[in-house]
Amino acid sequence: MAKIDHFIVASAGHVDHGKSALVKALTGTDPDRLPEEKARGITIDLGFAHLELPASAPGTSSFQLGIVDVPGHEDFVKNMVAGVGSIDLALFVVAADDGWMPQTEEHLQILTYLGVNRSVVALTKIDLIQDEHRAIAAIHDKLRDTPFADAPIVPTSVVTGRGLQDLKAAFKHVLAGTPSPRDIGKPRLPVDRVFTLRGIGTVVTGTLTGGTLRRGQSVAIQPSGNVARIRNIQSHNRDVQLSVPGTRTALNLSDIDASEDVRRGDVVTLTELGGPSEVLDMVLEVSPRVNRPLRDGAQVRIHHGSTNVRARVVLFCQKELAPGEQALAQLRLEARVFVFAGDRIVLRDSAGTNTLAGGVVLDPDAGRKFLRSQARLNFLCQRAESQVEVASFVTSQIARDRAVRRSQLLVKSKFSAADISNSISRLTSEGNLVLAGDFTVDAASWQLLRRRATEDIDASHLAHPEQAGLSLSELRANIESGLPFADLFEPLIEDLCRSEFVQAGNVIRRVKHRPMLPPPLQTAAANLRTTFAAKPFDPPPRKQLAPDSISQQALRILIKTGEAVEINADVVMAAGSLKQMTDLIRHYIRDNGPATVSELRQELMCSRRVIVPLLERLDREGVTLRNGDIRTLRAK
Repeated sequence: MAKIDHFIVASAGHVDHGKSALVKALTGTDPDRLPEEKARGITIDLGFAHLELPASAPGTSSFQLGIVDVPGHEDFVKNMVAGVGSIDLALFVVAADDGWMPQTEEHLQILTYLGVNRSVVALTKIDLIQDEHRAIAAIHDKLRDTPFADAPIVPTSVVTGRGLQDLKAAFKHVLAGTPSPRDIGKPRLPVDRVFTLRGIGTVVTGTLTGGTLRRGQSVAIQPSGNVARIRNIQSHNRDVQLSVPGTRTALNLSDIDASEDVRRGDVVTLTELGGPSEVLDMVLEVSPRVNRPLRDGAQVRIHHGSTNVRARVVLFCQKELAPGEQALAQLRLEARVFVFAGDRIVLRDSAGTNTLAGGVVLDPDAGRKFLRSQARLNFLCQRAESQVEVASFVTSQIARDRAVRRSQLLVKSKFSAADISNSISRLTSEGNLVLAGDFTVDAASWQLLRRRATEDIDASHLAHPEQAGLSLSELRANIESGLPFADLFEPLIEDLCRSEFVQAGNVIRRVKHRPMLPPPLQTAAANLRTTFAAKPFDPPPRKQLAPDSISQQALRILIKTGEAVEINADVVMAAGSLKQMTDLIRHYIRDNGPATVSELRQELMCSRRVIVPLLERLDREGVTLRNGDIRTLRAK
């Protein structure tokens, strides 16, 4: 079975140059569907058709082409831009009797701004002229120094039928070397039509990019965030279970009102791909073919996908952008738009009469603060220099934010999860990034955090050598201001403990650190150890054990380090003695059966002052079980 490649082709060119007639001749479908279009004889809104091109030979692909016919009149350029935002090939239409015209030029600029670099030129109405070679040469001259300089030019006539098969062959020739639209797992369907069918409900159409959509799938309508379910899908007038990138797609949506909840310019996507944007940082370029500069503060209308909204341009480093120049800029939108990093945008003047510039989004979630800070400029310059390199986008974001959850890194970008994961792996192996739990962290920032934590632990050892280490709560409080995310604390402790440190309960210490009493307390601690050893099972009351402040301080340290154990407020004994007494009680009850307090006291040769709180402790710890006056061992 031949491989089928899906692509989108859009017409472009001046009004009355025969775009719609050519589409009809190629496909058999009249793309002009509105009564006003029929009455005026011009295309006003987007029209759609479908063209199938069979494989040229065994082993080659066949093509399913969605055709978007756009208006050529200057009054409807906004509709034209809405139709060419996600195309693979431009069908450039130039009438042989008219030649290159103003809207031809503007459409060329728009296609260039949108990054379209494949085209076939149809020289229409060839039956109306004598010297077609001259007409072809004139088009070559206009396309010189553009992405379409090498585009095939095919003379055609819908009257005589000349060139129609040659045009189809040119499509196949150009598309034969074109990669299929990528599935990056991030579907977006910019809505270009919305209508209601009786018995069906709300239907939206658009060109699907970035991923697949399935029947029954839950989707989000951006920028509103409304949630809907796909009841049915059609692609090229056929019911399908799944629609793939590069296809014209119609979705029947449930739980959505066509008159209130969705409109042209909205995007059907997935909820996990984030929300809409209000401020965009980008790199803008004014074509050298434009005759006016773009000024800082200009009120413009931006075109993205099938939407257009008003915005204000803020240039970062200059007052205006002259024809042929490129610069960093911020767009402050009057309405929210669903945008990814790497998306292309067209700027036209606020009146909608002239195309001014185009650009690539570098940060779809930009803010207005710290607009011209050096850190921000470095971030944007790095992305502007490598607009299609995933590594540049990964490193720039992590360098700016210091740490990013891996699940959220570049979600709103034109890179797939595999692209991002592979880049993270390579950058980590090169020592540029650190993986910490769910986070990807800038290596320099991580080393700074690690050094700060190390210094705090060492300072604690120096100031309090008698302590087992620095409490985790105190360490967290000390370094909290330096943590990009509070959740990074646990991965930081785990990293420290993989080398020079160890965690013991709620404290952390260097592996080589051993608690050491300062000289004034060493004698008191030695006296306490001697007292514990003299009567290991029947130590004196706490007041006698530590009658002065020095011995009390030493006793607290022994308890804190685990060398001594506080049974209750009055009884403190050596930790080793507690273990021995617990083992003897277990053995006695196991050998002799249930025992009373008196029996156990006599067995251990200790006072009731010690045995009662000791047994109560063992009851709480689940070693013994009290039943009236006797103790048994708790079953395990």
